[in-house]
Amino acid sequence: MGIIRTDKLAYEYIRRDEEGNPEGITRAIDGVSIDIVPGEFVAILGHNGSGKSTFAKHINSILHATEGTVWVDGKDVADPDNVWDVRQTAGMVFQNPDNQIIGQIVEEDVGFGPENMGVPTKEIWERVEESLKAVHMYKYKDKSPNKLSGGQKQRVSIAGVLAMHPKCIILDEPTAMLDPGGRKEVIRAVRALNQVENITVLLITHYMDEVIYADRVLVMDKGRIALQGTPKEVFSQVERLKELRLDVPQEILLARSLNEMGISIPENILGVKEMAQCIAQEYFG
Repeated sequence: MGIIRTDKLAYEYIRRDEEGNPEGITRAIDGVSIDIVPGEFVAILGHNGSGKSTFAKHINSILHATEGTVWVDGKDVADPDNVWDVRQTAGMVFQNPDNQIIGQIVEEDVGFGPENMGVPTKEIWERVEESLKAVHMYKYKDKSPNKLSGGQKQRVSIAGVLAMHPKCIILDEPTAMLDPGGRKEVIRAVRALNQVENITVLLITHYMDEVIYADRVLVMDKGRIALQGTPKEVFSQVERLKELRLDVPQEILLARSLNEMGISIPENILGVKEMAQCIAQEYFG
């Protein structure tokens, strides 16, 4: 069994009128079954309303399934006795870092989670140091979070989750409120945690360029898994991505145009670096 597994997961939102009476049901998740193995980097793409964030909240026991089952590290998240262990195993990072940062000083904020877990004081400060170093924020440990940029705040949020020593990190659109520079900072930190620390990563996003380093990509639509595979397998299905109202990476569109002009370039290119290498190979051998 993987570190995260769902079986026929479904979730329904009940819409109510002003008096609180039910007036309709929206099936936000509809029969999702996935299996994520330890150390895997899985990205979930989808347009707004596709169900990807609702799905993420089930893994951390924020929402509870209408139907089906979710297991985190072998524990059923629906069992109230498992909630603490589940949330310690699978740490959650949300869209807005200001909603997750509560300390007046960076190192105090990062140490908040371990302190609540009853970790001894000496070990708390060891965890704070290693977590801030992992996201390259240690030099800001004495700063107020209010003085940090959006990307820096989000890295502090990730450090706060890391300090709890999770096996898995779930990032629910962590760069949605950041500028391009901040987005790169956060994704670079996430990749390092996965590759160096071997932490399982589940990244929820609608930015196509953030998932090119993932091991696997799942595309959600209407609460279901509409498409899945490696980034190259998924991004090569240009027409299907357009049907799912998702942008197609510019490198793939450029590769198609070059091929139409008689320049032989693979059409499943990911990233500017790979594009440059392919063009150089075509012209200079």
